[in-house]
Amino acid sequence: MTNRTAEKTEACAAALRRHRFEAEVVKDAEAAFALMKVVVEAENPQLVSFGDSMTMRGTGIVEWLRSNGRLTLLDGFDASKPYEERLEIRRRALLSDLFITGVNAVTEQGTLHWLDKVGNRIAPVAFGPRKVIIVAGRNKIVADRDEAEERIRRIAAPQNVARHPGFRTPCAKTGVCADCNSQDRICNTRMEMLRCWPDKRVLVILIDEDSGL
Repeated sequence: MTNRTAEKTEACAAALRRHRFEAEVVKDAEAAFALMKVVVEAENPQLVSFGDSMTMRGTGIVEWLRSNGRLTLLDGFDASKPYEERLEIRRRALLSDLFITGVNAVTEQGTLHWLDKVGNRIAPVAFGPRKVIIVAGRNKIVADRDEAEERIRRIAAPQNVARHPGFRTPCAKTGVCADCNSQDRICNTRMEMLRCWPDKRVLVILIDEDSGL
């Protein structure tokens, strides 16, 4: 980690704070996990859910939530359940007390950007849960909205498709977005969060190392 990289991450956090997000910089996934545990203890939620994120899963927070007997975890990604049941669990996540997920891009201007297939990751971020935690590696930081959209198109979306065997999209074969109309297309709903309301409802944890897609 260079001083320049660390300065960029801290500057991004400062921009997020100016836009009324709560933002913290941590050195690695282990530190992110420790911070999330503190937040969960402070919030004392009864109902918790999450949106799929490699960065978030890499911290180990999901396993810890499963073992926490003081809360109920809504897991909309339990492969042992039928797909329709998993979708219903994801709908219930809109009423959770705490929601945890990742993000496709964070700009140095202090905004958050996603592109989603189903929308279950972005809908609870926008409205519903009383507290939201977003976890992002420093590789998600980009200059502005245009770079955020380009990052999603060239990196996040094609690589996300690649980790789901059986998805039949052009980018699954070429690794390049073709703005397709496939039934398996994962780029259906775009969201950008420009400011946080109410103040500090959303905590953004920036990990000062590369993590996720």
